[in-house]
Amino acid sequence: MDRLRSLLAFVGSLLERAGIIEQGRLRSTVDLAWPRVITGFAIMSKQTADLAMVGMVLGAPAVAGLAFAGAYWSVGKFVAIGLAGGTVSLVSQNYGGDEAGRAALVVKQSLWIALLLAVPIVAGYVALAEPLIGLLSDNPAAVGYGTTYLAVVAPGLGFEFLNMIASRTYAGVSDTFTPMVVRAGGAVMNVLISGTLIFGFGQGVMGAAIGTAVSTGLVTLVFSWGMFGRDYFGTGASPVALSVSGPQFDLDLTRQLVRVSTPLVARRLSQGLVVFPLLGIADQFGSEAVAALEVGRRVRNLANSVTWGFSIAASTLVGQRLGRGEEAEAGAFGREIISLSLVVYLLVAAVVAGFAEPIAGVFVDDPAAIILTTSFVIVAAVSVIPLGVGGSATGVLRGAGDTRIPFYASLIGLYLCALPTAYLGLVTPLGVTALYIALVVETTVPAAISLWRFRTDRWKAVSRAYRPAGADD
Repeated sequence: MDRLRSLLAFVGSLLERAGIIEQGRLRSTVDLAWPRVITGFAIMSKQTADLAMVGMVLGAPAVAGLAFAGAYWSVGKFVAIGLAGGTVSLVSQNYGGDEAGRAALVVKQSLWIALLLAVPIVAGYVALAEPLIGLLSDNPAAVGYGTTYLAVVAPGLGFEFLNMIASRTYAGVSDTFTPMVVRAGGAVMNVLISGTLIFGFGQGVMGAAIGTAVSTGLVTLVFSWGMFGRDYFGTGASPVALSVSGPQFDLDLTRQLVRVSTPLVARRLSQGLVVFPLLGIADQFGSEAVAALEVGRRVRNLANSVTWGFSIAASTLVGQRLGRGEEAEAGAFGREIISLSLVVYLLVAAVVAGFAEPIAGVFVDDPAAIILTTSFVIVAAVSVIPLGVGGSATGVLRGAGDTRIPFYASLIGLYLCALPTAYLGLVTPLGVTALYIALVVETTVPAAISLWRFRTDRWKAVSRAYRPAGADD
């Protein structure tokens, strides 16, 4: 342990000397970020593990089916992430301004809104699973697998909405350790349940869906204990605890939550919806191309786990400083976290690209499919660099309540740049190469716009509308 501390201190001193991040800010960032990194890695690992296990047993058509169903799951989950982003912004600013009661009321309203959004989405997915999957492909095997997965996993999406709010609430009060333990435990349960059902009972896609739905519900159950102010063996009780008594709504807070969350929800929806035409384009090149694209995206999401930590650390640390009126300190935190993310993601991308072929071999075994999937993994490694840097910049803006620009950035990058680029593969000799270019474009353009917004410092002025009374500049 002493050697580890010495190594971390040495690395911190190197980063400080290089002008990347001051050691005190590095410690604050790492303290918040590392549990979220593990949480993100665990959650992305469970999804990737499901894909790999199903691919081992059933092959490329099943992977394609999970890709189609996963696109619909992601749309619902991205709505939840957007709402949770508004929650962490308001919770961190109010908690940082010593308004714990007001922060708790934000959480209550977030949960009510989450339920209102989740119920119709879940019902629609269960009732319309087959026609929804059929919109994306005419491959009978892929459609059948996708329909089964979506219909069975959909109820778990309702629990995922609640889990997102709980996780971001803890992050907003500088506790990322508790949600790490809960979410990582759920991820382990998911892999155990899914693996047992897939390999032990031959349940295939059905087993993967059951594992995800059941484990997500268990996470909600565990989160509810701490969210109501009870501790887990002496720690982890939420300092902005929920209560069934007292006020449930505050009109002013509701308006603030909707105003901050709406651009985040829209931004996330734009990211989720663009996957449908991308998968449709890939489907024109066969199930192997759909599977390879999905593997590349899953590997990128797994590599992007570091952003789970940096982005939420940026939102929390910047939001809390702004809540106290410390604009200069908020700016320093934002600038240095963004710089740190660039350094880290250059290393992450190099590692992923270096192991691209063995990574591809985990999901497919056909030689031609391995070559195609390896190419997508390498492209995913390149595209994760701007994705990670842009995620940190977006975290800063989110902490300030400045959520519109990241939304516009996503629209421009995804729909005006990435999607037309991918379509060129159908009408020009580019073919699948157009999908490679699109994967890079979809992360680079939004990152550039969010970084530009950060450099203008206008996000500091935006934050003043959301700060608790008494926060002076």
